[in-house]
Amino acid sequence: MTIRAFDEWKIQGFDPQHVTQLERAGFTPLTARLLASRGLSEPKDAIEFLHDGLETLSDPFIMADMDKAAARIRRAIETGERTAVYGDYDVDGLTSTCLITTYLRSKGLFCEPYIPERLTEGYGVNEEALRHFKELGVTLIVTVDCGVTACAQAELAREMGMDMVITDHHECSGELPFADAVVDPHRPDCPYPFKGLAGVGVAFKLVCALEGAHRLEQVMEEYGDLAAMGTIADIMPMIGENRAIVRRGIAALKKKGRIGLTALMAETGVERSKVNSINISFVLVPKLNAAGRMGKVRLAFDLLMSRSAEEAEALAKELCMLNQERRSVENEVYEDALTMLSDGVDGPIILASEDWHQGVSGIVASRLAEKFGVPAIVICNVDGNGRGSCRSAYGFNIFEALDDSAELLETYGGHELAAGLTMDISNLPAFRKRMQEFYKKKEGEERKLTLFVDYEVDSASLLTIENIDELVSNEPWGGGNPPPILCMRGVSVDSLTPIGGDRHLKMRISRDFRSIDCVFFSKTVRELGLRTGMRADIAFEVSVNEFRGSRNVQLLLKDARPSRIPADPSVALTIKFFKNEPLTPEERESIFPDRSIFAAVWRSMISHQGAMAGSVREVVADLGKSVGASYGKVIICLNVFEELGLAEISRCKDNMSIYPDSTGKKVNLENSKILHRLKTGE
Repeated sequence: MTIRAFDEWKIQGFDPQHVTQLERAGFTPLTARLLASRGLSEPKDAIEFLHDGLETLSDPFIMADMDKAAARIRRAIETGERTAVYGDYDVDGLTSTCLITTYLRSKGLFCEPYIPERLTEGYGVNEEALRHFKELGVTLIVTVDCGVTACAQAELAREMGMDMVITDHHECSGELPFADAVVDPHRPDCPYPFKGLAGVGVAFKLVCALEGAHRLEQVMEEYGDLAAMGTIADIMPMIGENRAIVRRGIAALKKKGRIGLTALMAETGVERSKVNSINISFVLVPKLNAAGRMGKVRLAFDLLMSRSAEEAEALAKELCMLNQERRSVENEVYEDALTMLSDGVDGPIILASEDWHQGVSGIVASRLAEKFGVPAIVICNVDGNGRGSCRSAYGFNIFEALDDSAELLETYGGHELAAGLTMDISNLPAFRKRMQEFYKKKEGEERKLTLFVDYEVDSASLLTIENIDELVSNEPWGGGNPPPILCMRGVSVDSLTPIGGDRHLKMRISRDFRSIDCVFFSKTVRELGLRTGMRADIAFEVSVNEFRGSRNVQLLLKDARPSRIPADPSVALTIKFFKNEPLTPEERESIFPDRSIFAAVWRSMISHQGAMAGSVREVVADLGKSVGASYGKVIICLNVFEELGLAEISRCKDNMSIYPDSTGKKVNLENSKILHRLKTGE
């Protein structure tokens, strides 16, 4: 089975002077390097980018039609109208629905929430729901995370005597619906400066408009957790207003948070004090999404709207069980897909089956695209009607590809990274052929599989828990501020261990006299192409693994390959020597420095003004380069000087400081026990 690997790494790097400038301003080494690599070299620019104050939020009334939306809802509140909120089944739509429903009910209104089921109703406002609202006596409908293209539905609602306030964040296509208000920052005539709000972000701004600027802090305390959750779930750009919404929303969740989220965190083992965008994205959001995927979206809604701890606890357990079912179904579909691909992959993956669950097609497509490095389309065939989820890979524009095959599809929509389609399954062979042709043309024109790396870590001594904690505290990560990807060259592969039923692997590496654990998800030992004892270049995200009260640095690998840096065998031999492990006479001789090297190292040491200080790797490498000696021979020299009292060496973790003796005393190298053992092996 062909696994597509990265063709190249593109390392951004940084100007050392900019790093020094940022460190002097108080930024820690890893953070300073990241900011410098991303063009934030001036401390004031970095501070402004990382700022999360509520004053960064623009006046909601700058948004087109926000004044009309607020006025219509205020009238409903004043007259006690019956209202409805129409949302979407993903987490953005779910949190938006909860937010506006909770707000309207807090004002004493009857409010009927409606979220369509993914499997039976699909996305968007539907006629059946409108008729349901009419039967309930609803006179005002507020849409959230949908509606900007619902022209026919808005007209039908008006004919039924119901007004509509539309709030959305999707792209507008052509004519806007005829509604009391259409609030969407992507309206062509909308002057709102920040276009990256999620659907829940627009809903949050609507409540801000209704409550007034003087109540902004209280609105954030009350609804910030929902706003943060939906924004993270919809993978919105984590810059500008979204950064403030998410950071302040997470702070509100840590402080209190609604009963349902508290129960979900308890059920999933997420500690309130340690909640962040990562565990929201990878632990909490998938559980909430499972409800929509499995056709039970009301379960997630009821959890978020819970008013009693007992009810919330029961719903959280049920939701987690449903997610286990979702995972089981997903894995079955994924393994079935891999079996279909056993002959290899040489272009876009397009698979269809009558046995697959539609709710997991998007996740499976994502996993296939990530594993094979090509676009993936997973189609569920129901009685000849195909409904598919499409995911891109490495810059390929999946929406453009669907556009090229438009006459073979019934409907399609989405964007360059993800899309959906419906088709007559009889068109599948022609569709595969057309997609293959389009992909080959684009691949030949423009694409290499490139991993974008922020910067190279020049010393493992930088990868401390303290530095990583500080770097991670600058989240949330997302578009415009992606998770930092770093790299190190020339690490030693000390061990490789399959984990997760041989679906993932654990690797232990060492460099600069330090060992670090690494985890590589969705990569097997066989696929990795490395073996114990090799030197490797690795690209990774940093993390701190917490287990049973212990915290340790852990690197999350994104790529690994045989090192392009020539190996220095003297490093491993010197380590073995000082561990009192046996060496052959030839090995001992290869790291035995002669008198000329001792003299050259000594002259280089005393030529420095004051102590030589830095990481072990840096100090030893500088000395070796200046005297033309191997790493191992320099280490031997330094230890002998320390043994004979010619130098005082201070060590702290992976750093060292060397203080040469300034008295001019003479010593006899023959008195060194280190050299005697190295010479004789005794």
